[in-house]
Amino acid sequence: MRVSVVQMNPGSAKADNIAQAEGLIDAAVVADRPEILVLPEVWTCMGGNRAAKQAAAEELPSPGTEAAGGAAYEFLRRKARQHGVFVHGGSILEAHGDRLYNTTVAFDPTGRELARYRKIHLFDIVTPDGTGYRESATYGAGDQVVTYQAGAVKVGCAICYDLRFPELFLALRRAGAELILLPAAFTLQTGKDHWEVLLRARAIETQCWVAAAGTWGRHFEGDSTPRFTYGHSLVCDPWGQIVAKASDGLNWATARVDQQLTARVRRDMPVLEHRRLV
Repeated sequence: MRVSVVQMNPGSAKADNIAQAEGLIDAAVVADRPEILVLPEVWTCMGGNRAAKQAAAEELPSPGTEAAGGAAYEFLRRKARQHGVFVHGGSILEAHGDRLYNTTVAFDPTGRELARYRKIHLFDIVTPDGTGYRESATYGAGDQVVTYQAGAVKVGCAICYDLRFPELFLALRRAGAELILLPAAFTLQTGKDHWEVLLRARAIETQCWVAAAGTWGRHFEGDSTPRFTYGHSLVCDPWGQIVAKASDGLNWATARVDQQLTARVRRDMPVLEHRRLV
């Protein structure tokens, strides 16, 4: 299976972000013929104030129905059908009652929804330059480990800050995942030091392919404060080697998920069987 991770520079204008995503998806399909496409975290609305996020959020249709969704949901469904590919829709803002959730929705090549995952670990930290982030002020936290089947490959779901919690990745491996997809909006400050090393570590620990699609560049918060995300979208193999990576800017990277390599790595070093403490 060929997987493409799509790197975007979204802002707070949802329609513009959808247009940007469409151009990148179409170009990646023509150039690399992937079977699964992965978008970044909260690509429909980066920055802006709470009102902008609320306006960009969508109520998701009931699972298992063909009911219509919002603009981003229907865009993802349409691209899956148009190109006959699996679409892992990064994450979008989900409106549910009086809460917002940072939610992944995935579709099969017919446009049928396969899975939805709400980000479990919320980014409430202060970066080395003193910038504070408090996702819990905006989003609720998920509580479900989510996998789905994409052709012959079992896919595990994670989002951005989840990357720092190896127990989630171990749970995905135990649930049968061979490929873990991580949409992200990693900050420039943390990304330059931790992004690649954490992705490689999670791949080595789980003996899974890890494909991470990130946002890149500058966006503006509601008070016009500029913030920067790191990009460097990439794919790691189960040995922890980076096999594809996007350069800065609007871009994508594509790699082939080799299940024979996965089986060989797991056979020769059966770490899951050897675990004792968790």
